[in-house]
Amino acid sequence: MSADKQTSWSYTEGLPTEDEVLLRARERSFELGVASTSSGVAAALTVLAAATKAQTAAEIGSGAGVSGVCLLRGLPETAVLTTIDSDVGHLRAAREAFHDAGIPGNRTRSISGRAADVLPRLTDNAYDLVFIDADKQSYLNYVEQAVRLLKRGGTLIINDALDQDRVSDPAIRDETTTILRKVGKAVRSNKHLVTAILPTGNGLLVAVKK
Repeated sequence: MSADKQTSWSYTEGLPTEDEVLLRARERSFELGVASTSSGVAAALTVLAAATKAQTAAEIGSGAGVSGVCLLRGLPETAVLTTIDSDVGHLRAAREAFHDAGIPGNRTRSISGRAADVLPRLTDNAYDLVFIDADKQSYLNYVEQAVRLLKRGGTLIINDALDQDRVSDPAIRDETTTILRKVGKAVRSNKHLVTAILPTGNGLLVAVKK
């Protein structure tokens, strides 16, 4: 990355101003040892959620609620977010963040369990937006399930799609980077999706189901 590109990336990541709700959620993330979405990604999630006008959304990987709060702030007031995580501590932290943000309880649904087990039980073509930010080893499975869950016109958002600029380097062939390359290829080659990669954070792969 050129110096100018690096400066622009740093500028855009530092541009969003976060309130106490998100800062507390980030503190919980640090205490739990879970990575939260960057400020740039968090802001992008709110904008994308607002653009979709989604009524039903799901996130795979709740973290400590940073991404969930940002999605809910962009979604219509009648929208419901389903958040899935195998760690009850993460879900508890996410609920605290939702409460801090003043989000009514009927706008969120928390499901504890492995996403690989939970997703097949969710209804086909029932979601307007799906955000994936969980264990990278399962991303291919999560993407397949997400496409099934999305309604026509629904939006898929995949975090860490560029794996800290490693995906673009063919010489890097570790397991995680290889999986993320396969994910990108699978999404781009899916005839039911139109896609783009945003270089925000560690990369957001965005797709819309035709």
